[in-house]
Amino acid sequence: MTTQPAAPAAAPSAAAHDSVASSLAIRATLPLVGLGLKVVSRHYGALRWTLESVPPAVTDRLSRERALVTARHAARHVPAYRALLHEHAIDPSHIRSLADLPETDKASYIDRWPLTERCVDGRMPLRGTTIDESSGSTGTPYNWVRSAEERAHVRRMIGFFARYTFGDAPLVVLNAFSMGAWATGLTTAIALEANGLVKATGPSMEKILGTMRELGPGYRYLIVGYPPFLKLLLDEAETTGWDWSRFEMHALLGGEGNSEALRDYLLRRFRTVFSGYGATDIEIGLAAETPASIAIRRLAAERPEIGEALFGETGRSPMVFQYNPLLHHVETNARGELLFTVTRHATMAPKVRYNVHDEGGVIRDDHLRARLAAFGVGLDDLVPGVRRLVRMPYLYVFGRKDSTVSVMGANIYPADIEAGIYADPALAEQVVSFRLALREERPGETRPLISIQLARGEPTDELAEALRGAIEGQLALQNADYREAMGEYPALMVPIVELYACGTGPFAGDADRIKHRYIG
Repeated sequence: MTTQPAAPAAAPSAAAHDSVASSLAIRATLPLVGLGLKVVSRHYGALRWTLESVPPAVTDRLSRERALVTARHAARHVPAYRALLHEHAIDPSHIRSLADLPETDKASYIDRWPLTERCVDGRMPLRGTTIDESSGSTGTPYNWVRSAEERAHVRRMIGFFARYTFGDAPLVVLNAFSMGAWATGLTTAIALEANGLVKATGPSMEKILGTMRELGPGYRYLIVGYPPFLKLLLDEAETTGWDWSRFEMHALLGGEGNSEALRDYLLRRFRTVFSGYGATDIEIGLAAETPASIAIRRLAAERPEIGEALFGETGRSPMVFQYNPLLHHVETNARGELLFTVTRHATMAPKVRYNVHDEGGVIRDDHLRARLAAFGVGLDDLVPGVRRLVRMPYLYVFGRKDSTVSVMGANIYPADIEAGIYADPALAEQVVSFRLALREERPGETRPLISIQLARGEPTDELAEALRGAIEGQLALQNADYREAMGEYPALMVPIVELYACGTGPFAGDADRIKHRYIG
């Protein structure tokens, strides 16, 4: 039998050669990109020009390449990450794609290796290092180490976003975040020193109003804090006769999400209201709302067909932020959860494809403009007061995957309840917080249960009925799944609303919590 010689392997295509050459060329420029970032990030004008001018396709490619470099660096220098790759049979010297790498999160990575082993070279230098503590909202507080360079970067980005959203004029910043080991407290206070005079009051209404009373109304005030606290501050101050109209007020929210209904409620007294996004696991100041991102969120809520085109669904209204892709790389996994890679070697404990279990996605600036154009909408027309928009990608966040209850196939989210409460300011000012749960009154018959903590006074049947009607009306208006289920199972979809005096029932002990708990 004659054996035919094997056919020669097909020669690589010209396109493949071009792709390899392109990747090598980009990787060769990454050190220069990193150096350039260090320089421009120190100057507001230079950084803004960069984010306005560099094409999204370029920043997207650089973001992916920087994330790969970060993963290779962690594989070589971080003992815990190297061990994780070994478990997945991944050769640290042959990392070719982020998609080939495992996700990391608290359960699969943080809980399994000691803090020191998650640091570069297995060392935690004591000089210049600080520890932030997460709030424990998931049940267990965690410690997160930061180098001096990391903290400096975070402060610069917070300062950049604050100047971009609140303008160049100096501010009197009253930081109402909880002080102590939590990342938002001292970090935010120090970060905003470049934007004006800062006083870290913590969540103390007396200290905030006392400072404003002493300084008087001749300043621009920026109050920074958790959304429910700022709402409580407005309500409680007004019961004492405080006149907010004498002051120019701005608000920077963080720590948890907020609905557009809450924003509108705060805008009765604040001139502008913006939120930031971050996670202590990764870092705060990761992303921020901008005039464009808020306009997009509002447009998507008004026009469901645009919401579907941008976010893939219409039943929920995600928060929308923008972030610097040269400093953070964001992906979405098959479950619709966000994965973050911090692309700076200065990170003491690197994060590669880290999952905080927030649902959401990313849209490039040019892709978003194209989707809007299909509906005859121009992005620049949505924010006519801004001369040039930064071309950073848009990060949309629905919230934690477990922050929902399901009734007859309809998912109900805390944002749905919040929107119902805040639709009527007269009702909203009587509410401190709420929790969403299920109640099974008879086997197999569950209904949504909303427990509401009142700001003052005792519960009444009239107030409970008014809140129930407002919440049910908002659910029917905003939540398509709820609306459909209501037509099929009307008795089971009527929410149960139970009111509690402040600090009683399921809300006993909440005064000691940093953040509200919305599910339970």
